[in-house]
Amino acid sequence: MSFVSALTSPLPNIPVLSSLSLSIQPGQFCALVGPSGAGKSTVLTLLERFYTPISGSISINGFNIAHHSTSFRDDIAYVPQENVLFHGSIRFNLTLGARPGYNPTDDEIEEACKIANIHDTIISLPRGYNTECGANGSQLSGGQRQRLSIARALVRKPKLLLLDESTSALDAESERALELGLERAVKGHGVTVIAIAHRLRTIARADIIFLVEAGMVVDKGRHEELVQRSESYRVNALHQMLG
Repeated sequence: MSFVSALTSPLPNIPVLSSLSLSIQPGQFCALVGPSGAGKSTVLTLLERFYTPISGSISINGFNIAHHSTSFRDDIAYVPQENVLFHGSIRFNLTLGARPGYNPTDDEIEEACKIANIHDTIISLPRGYNTECGANGSQLSGGQRQRLSIARALVRKPKLLLLDESTSALDAESERALELGLERAVKGHGVTVIAIAHRLRTIARADIIFLVEAGMVVDKGRHEELVQRSESYRVNALHQMLG
């Protein structure tokens, strides 16, 4: 996947992204980090073609997405920071993530939940997968809602999984278990993951990290490389360690 783009805000003369260039290989776990307002979430919305860049192009598997119907989104799953769950059972909410016209099997649903580290929690509930979520998931904790939303995205068996601060409510143990599950998905199923995270421990094992500042990629590399090379990344890492 390649991404060369510029995007301007609806407000006059305010660039959101400027000459931002990314290149991501299939099956990589990638991360976007940087200060709030740097344009990280905008990258994800451009990948889904919710916005059209004023210049440049976005290509997936060599095809410019601007020249294709929106059916390419069938291969993409997006998990926002604010999770949306509907009144109904856990199973019902999970099936909503499937590709259009496909009814996932119980085994496929459970496999997605195992990757998202929510299966054991679900089967410990008195009604298991038939447990009611409540209005907007009110019967579940914040961390459970986030893991369930990630599992719902994985039910789709996406080729590209987009995570926008999707683990912010998880404790360190749950986050680590989810990280291992996503690594299995990347290696075993060829899923490409692009994650936005403020907590660097979330993406420390990423194959490549893009440091985004003021709408541009100012550096890229693995966690260890950026700690050595980038002052802003190093300061952020030290601040989180001490905080």
